[in-house]
Amino acid sequence: MKTVLISGGGIAGPALAFWLRRFGFAPTIVELAAGPRPGGQTVDLRGVSRVVAERMGLLPAVAERQVHERGLAYVKADGSTAATMHMEALDGAGPVAEIEILRGDLAELLTAAVSDVEFVYGDSIAELTQDDDGVEVSFGSGIRRRFDLVIGADGVHSRVRRLAFGPEQEFVQHLGGYGSYFTIESPENLDDWMKIYTAPGGRWVALRPDRDPQYAKALLSFRSPILNYDRRDIDAQKRIVRERFEGLGWYTPQVLKGLDAADDFYLDTTSKVVVPEWSRGRVALVGDAGYCGSPMAGHGTALSIVGAYVLAGELAATDDHVQAFQAYQRRMQAYVAQRMELPPGGLKMAMPMSAFGIAYRDFVLRVMTSKMMSGALKKMAGGTPDKIELPEYSVQRRDPLRVAAEEAE
Repeated sequence: MKTVLISGGGIAGPALAFWLRRFGFAPTIVELAAGPRPGGQTVDLRGVSRVVAERMGLLPAVAERQVHERGLAYVKADGSTAATMHMEALDGAGPVAEIEILRGDLAELLTAAVSDVEFVYGDSIAELTQDDDGVEVSFGSGIRRRFDLVIGADGVHSRVRRLAFGPEQEFVQHLGGYGSYFTIESPENLDDWMKIYTAPGGRWVALRPDRDPQYAKALLSFRSPILNYDRRDIDAQKRIVRERFEGLGWYTPQVLKGLDAADDFYLDTTSKVVVPEWSRGRVALVGDAGYCGSPMAGHGTALSIVGAYVLAGELAATDDHVQAFQAYQRRMQAYVAQRMELPPGGLKMAMPMSAFGIAYRDFVLRVMTSKMMSGALKKMAGGTPDKIELPEYSVQRRDPLRVAAEEAE
């Protein structure tokens, strides 16, 4: 039975472990955090990612925790509506999809689905040494273990990528902004709408519905060159965010009040990850560690779930990990390129620097969502299916007993 170490316990890591375990491998997940990470923004399951979730048997549980969003609304400083986009305007292919779930809830469901997999919390990979027979891994705790394969599912700032592929600056492209996420008490009834207030200077204050209407997910985004801060110093990061948003209108004062008490605060760059080759020897990357279009592209969860399924399936299809890694990239390449594309105008269009730019963006959105353009919008959204075909991978030789059980069913 091949052993596989997966770095990262978020979305891609447990999803990969699920399929590897099903195909007869012995996965271990190492996660730097002390336990599963709560919080996070709303993410979606659409297209082929929904198919994979269905094959995992997750859709009934997802439905129980689903967050219902009707669409997004741009609001002014006084709270009045400037422009709206209903979910149905793009047939669920826009910023808000038919199936939305909080990232923390999805991660919890995935973790529960791999309860028989070994998790190592509060530790990380410090060193990797490959040879013809496996990978010697040194952990930050001082423990040394050996695995057949190592997979980096550890996000934009992947430690595995840095150790096996090269420094972060070779693969991570800063797109000119930052995003902060945290949970607050909702200052109003959002009525199932994501609401966004844009202030001059390239600043976004957004609220998204939570499963509990008493709360909301706050998103504070701002345009900025790369900032120098300690990613472990949460208080320093909160000060950075506060300094950018103090004095703004709408519900910004209430959001900043909630910032101080938030225990699920997260701040990171708006960045794109491009890695030409997703594997090096016995080490491979999946999800944001290997391919990420940034939160603006909006398909990170889908790419992680689909990538995990394809990677595990290709490893199950052959005993040669090199062939499997190559097949995984060939099958995923077009889909990844498609879903990493940024929306027109990118950060400049989403978060204009001037009041005129904000008014122009809202005008464009009103025109796009008008009755005259509705048919063209839906046609445009429906004309871009996922550029990938999902095989029905078989466990084949990996686990004869499980094969027999599945055939009996």
